[in-house]
Amino acid sequence: MKPQSKGKRRRAGRLPPVGQLEVEAGMTVDALVRGMGGCGFSAGRLARAVDLYEGMLRRPTVKFLAVSGAIVPAGMRHVISGMIRRGWVDVVVTNGATLVHDTVEALGGRHYRGSEEADDAVLREQGINRIYDVYLHNRDFERLEKFFQGLLAGLDGRRLTLRQLTHAIGGSLRDPRSILRSAHDMGVPLFCPALADSAIGLQAWLYKQRAPLEVDAFGDMRDLIDICYGAERAGLLVLGGGVPKNFILQAMMVTPREGFDTVIQVSLDTPETGGLSGAPPVEAISWGKVRPGAQTVVVHSEVTLALPLLAAALEERTLRLRRKSPSFGEVGKRGMAEKGGRR
Repeated sequence: MKPQSKGKRRRAGRLPPVGQLEVEAGMTVDALVRGMGGCGFSAGRLARAVDLYEGMLRRPTVKFLAVSGAIVPAGMRHVISGMIRRGWVDVVVTNGATLVHDTVEALGGRHYRGSEEADDAVLREQGINRIYDVYLHNRDFERLEKFFQGLLAGLDGRRLTLRQLTHAIGGSLRDPRSILRSAHDMGVPLFCPALADSAIGLQAWLYKQRAPLEVDAFGDMRDLIDICYGAERAGLLVLGGGVPKNFILQAMMVTPREGFDTVIQVSLDTPETGGLSGAPPVEAISWGKVRPGAQTVVVHSEVTLALPLLAAALEERTLRLRRKSPSFGEVGKRGMAEKGGRR
């Protein structure tokens, strides 16, 4: 083995030692997370993620949230809607499944804890759909169909962007714990670029068999790019990856910004396959999506483990924090003025 130089030994000697985590009765979530900050592996990364998100709350930052996966069936719905209503999120980009399952719950449906070892042929006969160890009954999709057919009929054939459609859905739901309703009430733009890849897309197709429906799939890009353009600072929390992650990141490529200032990624995907979900934020520097020197962290964890800890720790830290959110009307206007009114 090649001996280390004295310089390398001295540099290693100045590194902070790993802290051995102490768990005590009655300790708060934030105390636990702060203790994890001295640990290695995912424990230390989760603590850094909380620190970075707290920094985004304390500084004027436009905070983007990318959501993918089946997090509503798993029980994370109120965590997301709570973050929106607390003002911790300024822009949401999600997959279609999140909106489908959010709407199911808003209409009175429920997801049930089942078993991943169940006989799926038997479940099919019983009208039960399985998402790993979570069940959802067919009757909830019947209720969903009735709701969406009525909603689409009420649009009177108006041409809409996908963002305008999600806003209309949110405004039609009465459940204040709904993600869609929370975004609607808080004026948070909610984008779903792959909405067709969901039960909502199927309902739209069914409706179009008998009545006109025009949805501009590209219209949202102008709104999102304008928000990116006008943001003095921009931060991103990625839960999973996929289309929502890329839709947000690519919007930065056509602005004069060098990219996002802060990126937190929570995912079990790895970069070796070349897929976007597992790509670390630093890789996006080469694309101009994340600026050189940005604060980034990848938490290698399943989202339903990391997200509640992150949100609970932030709730404790920001209990007394008073923050003024950016005005997106002014952000868009300022961005367009700087571009000379070009679209």
